[in-house]
Amino acid sequence: MSENSLYEVALTLLPGVGKLTARLLVSYCGSPKAVFSTPPGKLIKIPGLGEGTVRNMVAGFKQALLEAEGILKQAEAHNVQILFYTSADYPDRLKQIADAPALLYYRGHGHLNRRRIISIVGTRKPTPYGQSVTERLVEELKPYKAMVVSGLAYGIDIIAHRAALQAGLSTVGVMATGPETVYPALHRKYAEKMQEQGGLLTENIFGTKPDAPRFPARNRIIAGMSDCTVVVEAALKSGTLITADIAHSYDKEVMAVPGNLTSPVSEGTNHLIKTNKAAVYTSVQDLVELLNWDLEDEAQVRNAKKALLNTDDFTPDELRVVQVLQQSKEEHMDNLSWKAQVPVSQLASLLLTLEFRGIVKAMPGKRFALVG
Repeated sequence: MSENSLYEVALTLLPGVGKLTARLLVSYCGSPKAVFSTPPGKLIKIPGLGEGTVRNMVAGFKQALLEAEGILKQAEAHNVQILFYTSADYPDRLKQIADAPALLYYRGHGHLNRRRIISIVGTRKPTPYGQSVTERLVEELKPYKAMVVSGLAYGIDIIAHRAALQAGLSTVGVMATGPETVYPALHRKYAEKMQEQGGLLTENIFGTKPDAPRFPARNRIIAGMSDCTVVVEAALKSGTLITADIAHSYDKEVMAVPGNLTSPVSEGTNHLIKTNKAAVYTSVQDLVELLNWDLEDEAQVRNAKKALLNTDDFTPDELRVVQVLQQSKEEHMDNLSWKAQVPVSQLASLLLTLEFRGIVKAMPGKRFALVG
């Protein structure tokens, strides 16, 4: 049993500590374990934490550690990996989202930070057209070796997973249940294959049932961990459109397959296109051009050269800060702290050093960017 994992799980179980507070605590204290040894007087001084929150947290330390110990034993029994947001195996794309889970439970062998990741979602009652388009879409992703992410539900979701398995692509199902429960149970045989060729991912602890409110929360993970969400078929009022709206709010790319004007399950996709919330998907070439995959290899070579120089020129902490700023262009100090996994207490002096070296420049409102 890993001591780090024990404190990571326990932190998420503390009363009043949600995903944002958990990251805030780690940012200021340095690690989940340090949170449990920081005096209440210092915890109260952390911006955003009130006296009542700190009092409830401290009172819950012992119980949280006991519960975390039980969860780790269950995780070991079910071959479940614990992925705290500071873990190298945690999905990088999801980590950039403000409301991303602080902790994920993962069953599988697939790498969650593949070069290309596409989410495919849609109605639970697809037409033959929707099934055909989904299967063709996944087959056309094969040359690009993209990971396919969906929600393991009936309809378009399971069609996408099944097609990915057949195409030899990695595929991940994001669940609204605990890590030990496959829902719907009818998809268990596909879920077992997915663990060999991808995996099952959830933010929920063991024993969590598939209650309705958990599905929109699950949808944000589907949207957040991919480069683009493709909606194949969806009714005008459906959970699928929630996923598209979430992806849109994250500034992620959204595509929709145009459908028959008389089909109820095409109303949602056609509406997304009409309101400019989604680009039109007619073939994989649309996706390639939207995501600039045709230019990606050239860019990757340039970035590799930059990364090599960075490795030689910076300390590990400095390198993480520079890499975050390379991706984000400009970042607030608090966001930079948790994205780069450098405590605020160390980040100020680190940024000052980089500023003296002409690498980083300070912007108004505690924002920072790379020079040039």
